[in-house]
Amino acid sequence: MILIVNKYLLGKSFKGVSLWPFVILKSPELKKDETFINHEKIHLRQQIELLILPFYIWYLLEYLLRLVQYKDRFLAYKNISFEREAYTQEMKENYVKERKFWAFLQFI
Repeated sequence: MILIVNKYLLGKSFKGVSLWPFVILKSPELKKDETFINHEKIHLRQQIELLILPFYIWYLLEYLLRLVQYKDRFLAYKNISFEREAYTQEMKENYVKERKFWAFLQFI
């Protein structure tokens, strides 16, 4: 994981984003936010499992499906299976080490 701090690379509503192998952060303080960093580490693991490019394709397609389903951008985002896994598991310090292969499938 390579951390990059750059407030100009992200939109207003984003604190950070994982683009394997990088995690781009809006502010340097986020480096100390263990929950946030763990959330992003979960996304990096998901990306590796799906061989990176298919992750982004799946993410986008699922977002569009959830957008049709919920008719709300924020709800669509929060209900993407990758996000559901990351948000529900981000508080678990050792989750990335202990998680099973393709664990996000249980969050579809």
